Amino acid sequence: MQMKVHRHLGVYGICFNENQLLVVHKIGGPYRNRYDLPGGTIEPDESIIQAIYREFREETGLVINVTRNIGTSEFIVRYGLRDCSHIQHIAIFLEVSLEGSYNSVLISDDTAGSSWISLDEITEKNSSPLVQAAKAYLETGLFEWISVIYDNWQVVE
Repeated sequence: MQMKVHRHLGVYGICFNENQLLVVHKIGGPYRNRYDLPGGTIEPDESIIQAIYREFREETGLVINVTRNIGTSEFIVRYGLRDCSHIQHIAIFLEVSLEGSYNSVLISDDTAGSSWISLDEITEKNSSPLVQAAKAYLETGLFEWISVIYDNWQVVE
């Protein structure tokens, strides 16, 4: 079967505090039932910065400050969507900090809330490729642009 790709561009925040990463619990898409980073699609009428602020509010209920642009990577994941066999997920990573404290249990249309997890809890089986890239960045302090194809990706049911 020939690979036919649906392209998805999104912006995602890496929020790390007291040795824990803020994640959302996905309920749809290729990362369903896994940890993912707060973030998502940049709407046609907004900038990258506006999108990350909006996505954080929608998915976590939290207000953030963007502290730096980390970089961009792409992850090509086998997942049937429309008439495509794969999703090319282009992710812009931003480092963010919280404004105020964490006390949210907000549930959005594609997440079942958010939580803090230690880096030790992050595995390939329970996390999206974005969370795995964030873990590598937080452990090394280096961000490498990567392009990875997950041809055997399994959606967790």
